[in-house]
Amino acid sequence: MTLSTWLALFAATWAISLSPGVGAVAAMSAGLRCGFSRGYWNTIGLVLGILAQLVVVGIGLGALLSASELAFAAVKWLGVAYLVYLGWRQWRTDAAPVTAHAIAPQREPIRQLVARGFLINAMNPKGTVFLLAVVPQFIDPAQTLWSQYVIIGGTMASVDLIAMGLYTALAAHLLRYLKQAHHVRWLNRCFGSLFVLAAVWLATFRRV
Repeated sequence: MTLSTWLALFAATWAISLSPGVGAVAAMSAGLRCGFSRGYWNTIGLVLGILAQLVVVGIGLGALLSASELAFAAVKWLGVAYLVYLGWRQWRTDAAPVTAHAIAPQREPIRQLVARGFLINAMNPKGTVFLLAVVPQFIDPAQTLWSQYVIIGGTMASVDLIAMGLYTALAAHLLRYLKQAHHVRWLNRCFGSLFVLAAVWLATFRRV
């Protein structure tokens, strides 16, 4: 991969990662619930999920999702159901008040945070179709393919770790301002609603 091609990939990856979407909502939700240091594990899961999508595209299974209506619909509606479930869970999250002197983020298990982030990205067929459309723009078929996929995956993972970390930190920073239970309750409901809206957005996604 030439330097100019990589710079174009780098710029595109930043634009994609910073654009508000399901991953950003998940990162902010984790930061709000667990604080930055623990909530960041959700970002690890998100990155693993997008890398899994890249592997799917790289070995050709993405072509199956792109060609098969049944496979695409199955993955799509599993993703929709999972996002609705996350929204419902977030909506019903305990609204314990947080004070500026005694911030008490939840001690959610790390493996659960990683698994949630992974499933959010891995179960999103829009990501597969998107990668199928975008990745070939940066691939030179005359060169070794696996090394190019490694560069693409490493670039995407590195940028996402930073971008989703920023979203997580932003939400975690809000903790110090949540001094009453109803503040927490309505913020949880806001994030829960965003998950459901993301599910609706995914449900209406159509391949071109």
